[in-house]
Amino acid sequence: MDKTERLFAIMDALRRHRLPVTAAQLAEDQGVSVRTLYRDIQTLIGLGAPIEGEAGIGYMLRSGFFLPPLMFSADELEALVLGARWVEAQPDVELSAAARNALGKIATASPEDLRDRISDTGLWPVRVRAVGDPLPLLALVRKAMRAERALRIDYEDEKGNASAREIWPVQIAFYENKQIIAAWCTLREAFRHFRTERIVGAELADTRYGRRRVALADDWYVQWQEEQSRN
Repeated sequence: MDKTERLFAIMDALRRHRLPVTAAQLAEDQGVSVRTLYRDIQTLIGLGAPIEGEAGIGYMLRSGFFLPPLMFSADELEALVLGARWVEAQPDVELSAAARNALGKIATASPEDLRDRISDTGLWPVRVRAVGDPLPLLALVRKAMRAERALRIDYEDEKGNASAREIWPVQIAFYENKQIIAAWCTLREAFRHFRTERIVGAELADTRYGRRRVALADDWYVQWQEEQSRN
């Protein structure tokens, strides 16, 4: 990798991180010494890149900075197309349309017109859509997570027992033929997993989550890891 490519790669790496990333980590990612990385950072700053931070603390791109898409390698393009097409095949119609639109933007925003390459990468996700996919529900759950508003649901368990509860969704897991919502259940006062095909009714509540979703998601992930280690 020459210096120009390395500078672009550093900008890409900084764009991926929301928090400051150390020079040591950036240097390891780029396969260069920390001393070289410091010189590269100074070069980028000299060229006008809005990089904030300092040695020993870390670096990050200033908030609000927009870096136009760069040229994609063959592997990067295939990863983007395969991922977007998998999302496009999901039963969430809004997310599916967004994936299709995103591919169109990627194709035309690059310095190279990628429409022909995107249309024929040779990679297609295969998904058999299940009967009774919960098309409106998934969009409603995503809206609840974004706004951190509680969701009232009518739920039937595997035995057909019905219950009404208020949940705080934190994650949606997309399996091949099912989707599972990980949420804090205010009825049980614990994290629970809800299969979408067993939710027979749902609506947004006026109440908000009792905690920030990111904190809930962290706690859920710790619990999930502990459960996996016991299995």
